[in-house]
Amino acid sequence: MVLHIQYQNNAFDYVNSEILDHLIHTRRIKRFYRPSEDKWVIIGIDPIRGNGGDYDGQERRRVPFPS
Repeated sequence: MVLHIQYQNNAFDYVNSEILDHLIHTRRIKRFYRPSEDKWVIIGIDPIRGNGGDYDGQERRRVPFPS
């Protein structure tokens, strides 16, 4: 998927999701457009993938190995 982004210098571009992940991680973009929500996602303000909250409960996603 190709997404619309805005760099820190206010220039706009289109990148694929792999590049988006890298740009978010290296703090090179201000925001990107999330078509599924029809809105711009602002880095550091809006939730983005990989930025889940802290969870202190039992892990529910792991499947235990049979004994």
